[in-house]
Amino acid sequence: MRDQRVWREVNRRNRDWLRPWEATIPPPTPSGPIVHRPTYRQMVRHLRSEANAGRMLPFVIEYQGRLVGQLTVAGITWGSMCSGHVGYWVDESVAGRGVMPTAVALVVDHCFRTVGLHRIEVCIRPENRPSRRVVEKLGFREEGLRPRYLHIDGAWRDHLVFALTAEEVPDGLLGRWHRARAQATPPAKPQNTQGNPA
Repeated sequence: MRDQRVWREVNRRNRDWLRPWEATIPPPTPSGPIVHRPTYRQMVRHLRSEANAGRMLPFVIEYQGRLVGQLTVAGITWGSMCSGHVGYWVDESVAGRGVMPTAVALVVDHCFRTVGLHRIEVCIRPENRPSRRVVEKLGFREEGLRPRYLHIDGAWRDHLVFALTAEEVPDGLLGRWHRARAQATPPAKPQNTQGNPA
């Protein structure tokens, strides 16, 4: 509850950046209930309740000491499936700095190594290039298309499904992500302190 002011400010500042990708509430059917977007307090209560029931793992993302996003493992199913799906958003001001791939990698490792899940899915609109880059960088496997999967930005939208199982990252996803980043970064050129060409 203490994060309300900061969370609202980050959300407000990123309204245009997030709107095309955020879940929306579909219009009510003639026989269905009218559902309203939850208040911040209702959202936190719901996240806590689902977490206490073992169906969700809600997180905030911090970067350099400030709240910059949110990541939730939802739809956790036990028994013969041991699966969950990840949803996330990040402040546009830190996008492209590796914040979200790092957060997803940390959470996937926690889910596989500590929580005991076997499979993690991420469902992303095909048009959402920044989110797709996150899972591509981390090596998630693309499994196919779910037509009209979620109500987003006022309509039912198709989503691509990406997944990983615990066997695919035996040494951890964060370690794999760090190795991939290190390989992608060109080595620094040696500095010649004599002022001559190196």
